[in-house]
Amino acid sequence: MSYFESRLLANFDDFNDITEKLEFCEKLGIKNVILEPKSNQLTISSKIKEKIRKQTKINTYYRINLRLNNPEDFKKKIRFFNNFSDILSVESLNREVQLRAARDTRVDILSFSDPEIIKTLTPGVISLTKQNKSFVEFSLAPIMVRNKAIQSKNFRNLYRFLQLALKLKANCIISGNFDDLYDFRHPRALISICYSLLEIPMTKTKEIFNLNPILLLEKTQKRHDDNFEHEIRLIKGGD
Repeated sequence: MSYFESRLLANFDDFNDITEKLEFCEKLGIKNVILEPKSNQLTISSKIKEKIRKQTKINTYYRINLRLNNPEDFKKKIRFFNNFSDILSVESLNREVQLRAARDTRVDILSFSDPEIIKTLTPGVISLTKQNKSFVEFSLAPIMVRNKAIQSKNFRNLYRFLQLALKLKANCIISGNFDDLYDFRHPRALISICYSLLEIPMTKTKEIFNLNPILLLEKTQKRHDDNFEHEIRLIKGGD
């Protein structure tokens, strides 16, 4: 079975940072990663994608994340993504932005990875993402912090809102979303955390780390690549 790290942050202005993180992933045995620039850039050049492809054996895919403050921000930025072939995610504390993003078919993921943003997740947003076959994202990074009081608070919020999403049958993605190399974990380890600590059934957890990323990639890429279905079948055959 082929598991994914669905959010690997890297500095796209420093190719050494990208290669260092991918090499570390290779050592951990991670086969599939979705890379995201740390900066607020709106595109990833085909030149750097090709350079990355030649550098690693890992299956690499790409996402852009928009951190938006208000509906005006959303309206201004979203127009750049009418013919976008990579994954587009949105993060915002503003509930109106969340609702607009959930209704917009150009948005593939509403991310609730941030410890503050997760507290704003509502059933209404989940319902809209289901209608548009988009995904709600959570991250395990906040429960890896060293401060025990903050860690405990983050864990309670993650548990509460993840259980809400599962109860409402949201399309969920869970990423590591780690920045420090020594926090990186193979998705199998993250699956164990989800099963043992977050009380997600094992079959559902494996679906979140395997099937849902494939469905996400299929959703965002098949309209631009007639051969994508073949590529998906190849991925499924890996580990």
